[in-house]
Amino acid sequence: MYLASIVNRPTIFVDGAPVDVHDASGGRFPAGIADIYEVWDEFRAWASEQNAGRPGDIDVATLGAPSPRPSQVFAISLNYLDHAEEASLQIPDFPSVFTKFPSCIGAPAAPVEIARPMTDWELELVVVIGREGHLVSDADGWDHVAGLTIGQDISDRELQLAGPSYPQFSLGKSFPGYGPTGPWLVSPDEFDNRDDIALRCILDGEVVQDFRTSNLIFSIPRLVSLLSSVVTLRPGDLIFTGTSSGVGFARTPKRFLAPGQEIVSEVEGIGALRTTLVASGS
Repeated sequence: MYLASIVNRPTIFVDGAPVDVHDASGGRFPAGIADIYEVWDEFRAWASEQNAGRPGDIDVATLGAPSPRPSQVFAISLNYLDHAEEASLQIPDFPSVFTKFPSCIGAPAAPVEIARPMTDWELELVVVIGREGHLVSDADGWDHVAGLTIGQDISDRELQLAGPSYPQFSLGKSFPGYGPTGPWLVSPDEFDNRDDIALRCILDGEVVQDFRTSNLIFSIPRLVSLLSSVVTLRPGDLIFTGTSSGVGFARTPKRFLAPGQEIVSEVEGIGALRTTLVASGS
């Protein structure tokens, strides 16, 4: 199943055509996309009865973030071996976790203002939680996932690494629009292999990242389990699962984003997220 946000309303696709969930269900389900995750299991069963499937031709510019108001956004700073190696950092025994504050979550085609000069790209697969959970086992991890979407963990490296002892990971990654997600949510059953998904980041036509989720240090069900060993995961929460090698900050010389550039973030089985970068105040 593919779930999109059109005018902030949950929308499925039947024979490729968009279907408003609230209207088609006779008001049984919420009219707001953010509220659909509270009734995910019931909604998922109903959508299956409607033969919900892939979208047809659709203007991505009309879409909003699949989960625009998560109560919690978890982000994993080191979750691919090659990214840890390029950053010369030790492999963690427990995920290194920070947050992107929810106000940074943006729509899939919205332009992003570059707040400061040292701004970097990080393509990530993003998990959307569909079922509340605390102390979830690895074996049950996927059962708490509503679906997957594409995300860019856009990062201000200067602020992120400010200070000798207390870096500002969360603030440096939370300027307005620094968390574009979309273009839609895809349920795990739609993937040929939900544990081995290809990702590719293209900057102005140049492939800068190319990797697979089979190389995650902490798999998606393992992340759900470990995060829930501390906090209660809530419906609609997001997990940015980490990025691989190829980010600008780790290159020699370092590379950063500039106004006028375009990031194309591709994920197998989902599609593409296109992010146009503009100057602050544009």
